[in-house]
Amino acid sequence: MQNYNLTHLKQLESEAIFVFRETASQFERPALLFSGGKDSIVMAHLAIKAFCPAKVPFPFLHVDTGHNFSETIDFRDQYISRVNAQLIVARVQDSIDRGTAIEETGANPSRNALQSVTLLEAIEQESLDACLGGGRRDEEKARAKERFFSHRDAFGQWDPKNQRPELWNLFNGRKAPGENFRVFPLSNWTEMDVWQYCKLENITLPSLYFAHEREVFGRNGSLLAVTEFASPREDESVTKELVRFRTIGDATCTGAVRSSACNLDEVIAEVAASRITERGSRTDDRRSEAAMEDRKKQGYF
Repeated sequence: MQNYNLTHLKQLESEAIFVFRETASQFERPALLFSGGKDSIVMAHLAIKAFCPAKVPFPFLHVDTGHNFSETIDFRDQYISRVNAQLIVARVQDSIDRGTAIEETGANPSRNALQSVTLLEAIEQESLDACLGGGRRDEEKARAKERFFSHRDAFGQWDPKNQRPELWNLFNGRKAPGENFRVFPLSNWTEMDVWQYCKLENITLPSLYFAHEREVFGRNGSLLAVTEFASPREDESVTKELVRFRTIGDATCTGAVRSSACNLDEVIAEVAASRITERGSRTDDRRSEAAMEDRKKQGYF
């Protein structure tokens, strides 16, 4: 007799696919935020499943800071070409050139916060009314407050007190002209779920997620990779170590972790034993206790 019981991964998959289809039905022009990281790759995989055999009915949007790892950009372009999706690239550098965003200066400059400006400009320019993101509630305390459908006002701002109830998985996407939604199909997933799903579905990921030798230097408790965007100061020494990245963002704020995990099984075992959160090595999240919440109120993902 056939067993129809679903594993927890298949339950999460079904939930995410339902959210994708609800988004497509309730909004006129949604877009999937795609950075080439593991969460957005899983999102793209689920979107393809949700609408197969038809093409994904919305474009992919990448907010490019210009400070990405080259491996991430190469993987992004290869993936988009392979799945034959439409990619919109919004560049932070264009916002800086227009004068709508101001480049940070100081000891640890980063373009991470400037993504909010570029994203809001892309939303207005492309007339987007919903952006599907790979945010998960286990990532950070500000994201733990999120609904599946996260309402943003006409200025792109997030107000945790002005969110709609989602009883019985009923989602309210009503909005006034100019308002916007962020939609998070992976809300109930954990980092472990993402890795296990990648193994289950045999999903290809960028090489940065697996152990490799790289020149790194320590700064503010994080191991930063030596790149053209992040270089050591005189009092910081460079060492060559075996590392990998648990999360991929800007090279200026994404810390590596010492690791020998070279495949999905080893990464899963490592994550299971870890006592540090996935974003624990992100220097942008440690600027203040409410760093993520402050960015979200300014229009961040």
